[in-house]
Formats: sequence, C-alpha cells, structure tokens
Amino acid sequence: MMDHQRQLFDLPEEVAYLNCAYMSPQLKAVTAVGQDAILRKQRPHEIAVQDFFQPVNDLKIAFSKLINNPEPQRVAIIPSASYGIANVAKNIRWEEGDEIIVVAEQFPSNIYSWKRVAEAHPVKLLEIGSNSYTERTTSWNKAVLEQIHSKTKLVSISHVHWADGTVFDLEAIRKKTKEVGALLVIDGTQSIGALPFDQAKFQVDALICAAYKFLMGPYSIGLAYYGSAFDDGIPIEENWINRHNSQDFRALVNYQEAYQPLAGKYSVGEHSNFLLVPMLHRALEQILAWGTGNIQAFAKNLGREVLTQLRSEGLFIADDSLRAGHLFGISLNDQINLDRFKQCLHEKNVFVSFRGNSIRVSPHVYNRDTDFERLYDVFQAAKR
Repeated sequence: MMDHQRQLFDLPEEVAYLNCAYMSPQLKAVTAVGQDAILRKQRPHEIAVQDFFQPVNDLKIAFSKLINNPEPQRVAIIPSASYGIANVAKNIRWEEGDEIIVVAEQFPSNIYSWKRVAEAHPVKLLEIGSNSYTERTTSWNKAVLEQIHSKTKLVSISHVHWADGTVFDLEAIRKKTKEVGALLVIDGTQSIGALPFDQAKFQVDALICAAYKFLMGPYSIGLAYYGSAFDDGIPIEENWINRHNSQDFRALVNYQEAYQPLAGKYSVGEHSNFLLVPMLHRALEQILAWGTGNIQAFAKNLGREVLTQLRSEGLFIADDSLRAGHLFGISLNDQINLDRFKQCLHEKNVFVSFRGNSIRVSPHVYNRDTDFERLYDVFQAAKR
C-alpha cells in the first residue's frame, strides 16, 4: 500500500481537501513546469518547429500508456469534454428510430450534444435511472443493460457517475453494445487517472477526458481517444496543424485534403499549447509512476473506520465493493442540520461537494485518515 503523497502538493496543513472531483490541487512539479513554460514565450526565437509536434506526441504516448492503448495516434488533444463529445456527435449517421442511451443526472457536457441530436434527427434520447437507492450500482447497471437492443445506436455514459461514484460495468455494457452494433462512448473525466481503465479490454469507441480533475492537469485541456468508427470522420473545426504534412512550414500554402493519421484530425486548434501540454504531460508522468491501481487502493483504504461509524449512525454509503474509492456519496439524513453542516465545513476547513441530498467525497493521494476524522467531526457537530 502506498503512503500519502501530501508532500508533493502545496495544500495547507489545516485544510482537509476531499474534493478532487471538483478540481485537483496542482502538483508542485506541474507548477514548476508551468512556470518554465510561461518564461519560454519571452524568447520565441528559441521555439522550434519540432516544439509544435514532439511534446504533443509525448503527451499522447503517456495517455496511451495510462489507458492501455497501443495506438497513440488515436488520441486527440481537446480543450474540454464537451468538445470531445461534439466530435463524436458530428460523425454518426443517424437513422429514424435510433436510440441514444445516457444515464439520469449525467454531467451536462455529455448531455447537451445528445439533446441537440434528438432535436435535429428523428431519434430518441433515453435517460436511464436506478430504481433502488440502497442497491444503486446493481440496479442501475441492470437497467442500462436491459435498454440496449437493436434500435440502440449509441450508449454515452461515464465509467463512474460524477455525483455519487456509481461504477458502471463497462465490460458487460461493451459486450451488449457489440451484440447489437451500437457505439459505446465514455466520459472518463471522473475516473481516468484514479481508476484503472483498460482499452484493450473495454474496447470503447471513444473516451473523452477533461484533465483538471483526476488527470491532475491544468484547466482548459483534455484528451480523447477515438476508435476506428471515427477514422473517416470530419472534425468540428478545420485547423492547419491537423492536416497532412503540416510539419513542413514552408509548404503550408500547398493546401492538403488529407488529415493527420487516425484521430489527428480531431484535436483542437493551437493544440501545441506550449503551457498546458507540458504541464499535463508532467502530471501524467506522476500518475504513471504511482499507478492507477495503487491510487484506487489508497483512496479506498482511506477513512475506513470513519465510514463504518457513519453507516452505523444511519447514513447511507454504498458498500465498498459497489463504489469507487476516489469518488462516492454520503447521504444526509434528517439528523443533520444542513445549514449547520455547511457552516461546520467552513469552520473546520473541510472541502466536499453537495449533490442533491448527499455530499460527494473525492479523496486522493494527498489525503490522510485525519481528513476523514475531521469530516466525521463535522457530522457530529451538525446533528440536530
């Protein structure tokens, strides 16, 4: 079991930050890379042609290692999850009667594109919920699987639900979608980097990830994997660097019809970003050194005694075998004074997110058991 890594971050000792699903704190090493990158622009004459391409390729290779993708050129650089989803939505040929499956209360960036599709085409958008609160993971996966049939064109969900940490059975869902010829698109923003993901096993058609959460990167950059279903697609924007032979600056006005190989066409314009790309690459290097399996095991082992005690006091927390370790919900029952609870969080410098009648807790390797003990103190102080 790995030890906590708080020394690699600049979190104040008095802060219990249990909110990585909101935004990760930045590694000191990533900050240092960013500072150096900012200073480079002072001397643009030192930025060479290869600097537009090699750092991006290195980033794609690092991300591919993280998700076990043998083809780094299937990775695109995106500015946001919504951008990555929009590339998918644009490149599907819709037919009357097609169905799109999402899950209830899914994050908006993985909803609005599908709502737009349903408005523009004679297709049906199905939002699948769970019919059980206490057996949420089992019932929700069952409900999704039961809705996949011959009319299903696409299933677009997350690996881990952003609000409560419900883990979706991607292996079973992939098997069912393949049986009916449907695409599987995954928003990995709340899971990739903290929960192991094996593209060789799951074989999803697209994987979309904003980087500022569990990839530990900066804001306004992300990574997307696009499978063979999108090899002949058209990107949502046309920029010069995504075209064939863009490495030859002398020949840029020899306009090219062909794109860069595989997912190269889907990257955002100016994706060579000399600030964000090296910062994210450094973050991925650290995640690869830790290992996502180790991160998940560490997170799941945190605060066990506190969570057991909270369950005994009538608060619902999904069984450890049915939730992610890095993101999960704790219900707030009638014993808790909500206003007092929020006040106590502020007083004790404990940071979580509120989602409906629950709090969302999302620890990482900078946390310690003492952070959960302080969260427990908040619960006790907020009892009616």
